[in-house]
Amino acid sequence: MTRTEVFAPAKINLTLHVTGQRADGYHLLDSLVVFADVGDTVAVQLAPDLSLDVTGPMMDGVPTGGSNLVHKAASAFETPVAITLGKHLPAAAGIGGGSSDAAATLKAMSTLTSRPVPVDPLTFGADVPVCMIASAARMQGIGEQVTPLTLPLLHAVLVNPRVGVSTPAVFKSMSRRDNPAMSAIPEGVDADGLIQWLAEQRNDLETPAIALEPVIGDVLNALKGLEGVRLTRMSGSGATCFALFDSRAMAEAQAKTLRARQPGWWVAACSLR
Repeated sequence: MTRTEVFAPAKINLTLHVTGQRADGYHLLDSLVVFADVGDTVAVQLAPDLSLDVTGPMMDGVPTGGSNLVHKAASAFETPVAITLGKHLPAAAGIGGGSSDAAATLKAMSTLTSRPVPVDPLTFGADVPVCMIASAARMQGIGEQVTPLTLPLLHAVLVNPRVGVSTPAVFKSMSRRDNPAMSAIPEGVDADGLIQWLAEQRNDLETPAIALEPVIGDVLNALKGLEGVRLTRMSGSGATCFALFDSRAMAEAQAKTLRARQPGWWVAACSLR
């Protein structure tokens, strides 16, 4: 094998509770994470030298050098490859684009070289371990505690107003860091029961993110006004927000409606698992 390609799905924080902060500054989280069927692609091919080419509708502004997590992840294998990163997700958007890309790169390199991943995925960021699983999980601690879960399929509209949000700035703006953890995640519930439980949980970064970028509040209000919406919330540190619906068809229809109303926003209907 000289080439392989891996899908890098968008990571959605259905909940994000900030429960504390360690002495070294890292925040402690309790989050229910799922993954969408929209995302980026990472292709790696054996080559004389390590290189990274970024393509796709969201390529603008994405670095191609050593600062890119994809480049760093591939470098860990010490096997030169030509990497093609297809960017379809907005950057700095709270949906784990960079982390999911890094995880996909680690998987691709492992397949290409027939070697296990040589470093702890947490080295590349708090979200990378859960992105290695790329399916529903509870993420705790600083991201190193990942518990896979079986959840019913959910359907959503994702919206980003094309505004990047600095995760460190959002955490710095928090007024409280010792918030309650999630209540017990229900087992064996259907999508309706899961949505009812989600409505009782939080994203503790939503309020400080809106204070930094008020357009996030505009996105949430726009989502709340869609027909058939069950729940709206911001994902991660923003600015991407999601709305849950009872079916994929409803999500597709409402995504079309929102695109017409806000042609400058990134809008995607998806299913979450």
